Amino acid sequence: MAIVYGAHCYLFTERWSDDDLALLETARSLGLGVWEIAVGDDVRFNARRTRAQAESLGIDLTIGPGAEWPIRYDLSVADPSAREDGLRWHKQQVELAAELGAVAYVGALYGHPGVVLRHRPRDDEFRRVADGLHALADYGAQHNVTIVLEPMSHFRTHLVNTPQQAMALIAAADHTNLAVGLDTYHLVTEIRDFGAAIRATGDRLWGLHACESDRGVPGGGLVPWQYVFAALQDTAFNGYVMMESYNSSIGDPPGSFAFRRGMFHNQCPDGIAFVQQGLAFLKAGLEGGPTRED
Repeated sequence: MAIVYGAHCYLFTERWSDDDLALLETARSLGLGVWEIAVGDDVRFNARRTRAQAESLGIDLTIGPGAEWPIRYDLSVADPSAREDGLRWHKQQVELAAELGAVAYVGALYGHPGVVLRHRPRDDEFRRVADGLHALADYGAQHNVTIVLEPMSHFRTHLVNTPQQAMALIAAADHTNLAVGLDTYHLVTEIRDFGAAIRATGDRLWGLHACESDRGVPGGGLVPWQYVFAALQDTAFNGYVMMESYNSSIGDPPGSFAFRRGMFHNQCPDGIAFVQQGLAFLKAGLEGGPTRED
């Protein structure tokens, strides 16, 4: 598979629904081949209709928890009933992914984003997470859905902040159906050597959220894109490269969607323009010939 470019639904809509199916046509017209849908208990849509529309356009789907996710449903917590509820909840999302024909379930599945305990990950936490992820990966394999772990900033989680930590967790979970999805927005606060971080994931690198340090269009921020592009080229990466932000014009009142997500500047007033500019930048960096790191 060659590199497939895509976008997150949040560039265009606050909550995926049957009324948004035309956005898949927009994605295809923009040259995208993968579309990510945020799921949760407050997201309702007809999976078969979305699947049919995506398949008719030749667009791959992925899903990830981004909407309502009960905070106690966490694979890392000490309470066994909460862990069981968390695993059950994640399995429901895997079932939804299978119904959609989605290729992966992606996110900070090892814990719950927004829960940051003021200590290093402890051995008991690590073991609980590894056990839960092994079970989830096995369930995903049964449904032909890859389980993809996304390291996040230490402002969002204390469990997995770096690609190396994600790889250690995958080794402990010991399942072939686990992969890594990196997000350049989160990596900015956690690492200095982007090339080494990307290479550390080896053949477990499933995809990349190509996000600028300020959640704006890729390019022009703090992300050292020359190192990102060089590492992906050097490793002959073939996978998904997706743009992600929050549309800063939608909501009631306008702009409130981005505000509620903690983005208070107008970085994505127009999803189409965002994709056009971002895609041109990413393609130039990844397909425009060798990229030097110096």
